[in-house]
Amino acid sequence: MEIKIMDAIKNYLALVYGEKFNQDHLQQLTRMLDRARGEMTSSRKKGWDESDVVLITYADQFRAQGESRLATFTRFFNHYLRSTFSHVHLLPFYPWSSDDGFSVIDYHRVDPLNGDWDDVARLGQNARLMFDFVCNHMSAKSEWFKNYLHQQPGFEDFFIAMDPATDLHAVTRPRALPLLTPFTLASGEVKHLWTTFSDDQIDLNFASPRVLLAMVEVLLHYLKEGAQYVRLDAVGFMWKTPGTSCIHLEKTHLLVKLFRAVADYVAPGTVIITETNVPHKDNISYLGNGHDEAQMVYQFPLPPLVLHAIHTRNARTLCDWANTLGASRGETTWFNFLASHDGIGLNPLRGILPEAEILSLVEALQAEGARVNWKNNPDGSRSPYEINVTYMDALSTRACDDATRLARFLLAHAILLTFPGVPAVYIQSILGSRNDEEGVERLGYNRAINRQKYTEAEISQALNETGNLRHETWRQLSHLIHIRRSHAAFHPDSLFNAELINERVFVITRRASNGEVITALFNLGETTQSFSFAGAERHDLISDAVINDVEITLAPWQTMWLSKA
Repeated sequence: MEIKIMDAIKNYLALVYGEKFNQDHLQQLTRMLDRARGEMTSSRKKGWDESDVVLITYADQFRAQGESRLATFTRFFNHYLRSTFSHVHLLPFYPWSSDDGFSVIDYHRVDPLNGDWDDVARLGQNARLMFDFVCNHMSAKSEWFKNYLHQQPGFEDFFIAMDPATDLHAVTRPRALPLLTPFTLASGEVKHLWTTFSDDQIDLNFASPRVLLAMVEVLLHYLKEGAQYVRLDAVGFMWKTPGTSCIHLEKTHLLVKLFRAVADYVAPGTVIITETNVPHKDNISYLGNGHDEAQMVYQFPLPPLVLHAIHTRNARTLCDWANTLGASRGETTWFNFLASHDGIGLNPLRGILPEAEILSLVEALQAEGARVNWKNNPDGSRSPYEINVTYMDALSTRACDDATRLARFLLAHAILLTFPGVPAVYIQSILGSRNDEEGVERLGYNRAINRQKYTEAEISQALNETGNLRHETWRQLSHLIHIRRSHAAFHPDSLFNAELINERVFVITRRASNGEVITALFNLGETTQSFSFAGAERHDLISDAVINDVEITLAPWQTMWLSKA
C-alpha cells in the first residue's frame, strides 16, 4: 500500500512539474515524508459516522484575563459543548496581518495571543481537530515575502510576477479588487504580483518545486500537531495559467491529489476537505474519482437554498436539488453547513435558481440589515456573490419575536442535521448570535457582522439565563445534535430520499444499513399543516411523543424526526 501511494505521489509530481522536480527535490520530499510518518503519535478514525458533528470557531472566540485565548476556549468548550461536538474546526490560529487570520504571517507558529501548540494539544484531548491549510496565499508581512522583496537566494520564484500588460480578462475574480499589485524589490525594480484576494494576500507560486516542498512541510506539520481534518482554503485558485480562468485548472486538481496522497502516506485516516465557493458541478469535481482527491467538499448550495426555501415558504427547489446529490461516492461525503466565518455564498445558486430570484433574496436581506459583497464579471458588470449576516437574522425579519426567530432557526438546522454528509455548526449559531452591527462599524468590513468575540464571563452568563434567545438556542440546538449523533439512520452514507407533501412540507427519509429508518418532516410555512401520513414511523424523536393518529399535524416551522414507536 505504501509503495502504491509513493508511486502515486511520483506520478502527480511528474504530471505537474515534469523534469523541473528533479532527483534532489524528490529525495528531500521522501525524507520529509518518512520523518513525519515516524513522528505520528496517534491514529485517526477511519471514515465517518453519525456521531461526527463539527464546531467551526475562532481560537480567540472567548477571552479571560491572564490566560491564552485557546486556554479560555478549551475550558468553555469542555463545559458547554464537549458532549455536543466530536470535532473542532479552529479557523486560522497562526500569526496574521488581515482577513481575521487568513493572511498568514507564519504557518508554523500559533499566534501568541492564542497560546502555543501545547494549548492546541490540550483542546485535542477532548475533540478531534480540523485545521486550515491556507495554501493559495500568505501575508505580505510574512518572512517569506520579505525575503522575496529583499531578493534573498531561494525565494526568487516564491510568488507570481506578471507583466501588467498581460491579457488577464478571462481570470475568475472572487472580489472587486485589482488582480495584480505593484511591489518594489530591494534593487528598486517594481514587480506586479498576483493577489487574488487582497494586496495583503500574496499568491504563492506552485509552479516552483521549492514552494511545493515548503507547503508540503506545512501540511506535515499540521498532521503532526493533530489535524485530523484539513481544510484547503481557496484551493481552486492555486494554479495560474494566463489566458485561462485560473480556477479549477487540471494542475490544481493534481496538487489536491498530491496533498491527499501525502496525508494518506503519513497519517492514514486524515480527511482532506476542499473549500470552493462555486457552482455545484465545479465543487464536486474536487471529489475526483471518489478515491484519489478530497474526501469531502463544502456543500455550498445548502446554506442559500435552505434560506431561500424558508424565505419563500416553498421547499420545491431545495427538494429537487437534494435529489440530484445521489448516493455516496466511494470514500467521499459532503461537509454540510449553514453558517461560517464567511458570508452566505450566492455563486452556488447560479444554475439552480433564476438570477431574478437570487437578486430578490438579496434585496429582502439587505432591507433587514444584511450586507452584500460583490464580484466583477469579465464583461465589466458586477454581481452579488456573498451575503454577510448571522444565520439567525438571515431567516427572520427584525419585527419577528424571538419564539418565531428560534423556530425558523431550529427548522433550518434540523434540515442541516438530516442531510447526508457530516454537519458543521458555526460558533455564532450555537450561541444564538444576532447581527453585530457595532462590529461592522468599528472594524470597517462586512464580514464582521458574523464574527463577534466575547468575554468568557458575558457569554457564560447569557447561556445560563434560562429563557433568553442565546440559552434556548444553545439548549435546543444541542438537543437536536445529541439525537442525530445517536441514530444510525443519520450516518453520512445512509440512504436518502427527499419529497414534498406540498410546497410547504418537505420530507426526507434516511435508511441505515442496520435497517433503522427515520422520516423527517419539515413545515416551511407560518401556518399549521395537517395531512395523512401512512408511514409506520410514529415516534417523534425531537418531542419524544408517540403519534397514534394517521393524520400528522405540524405547527408553523416545526420539524418531526419520526422513527418506529
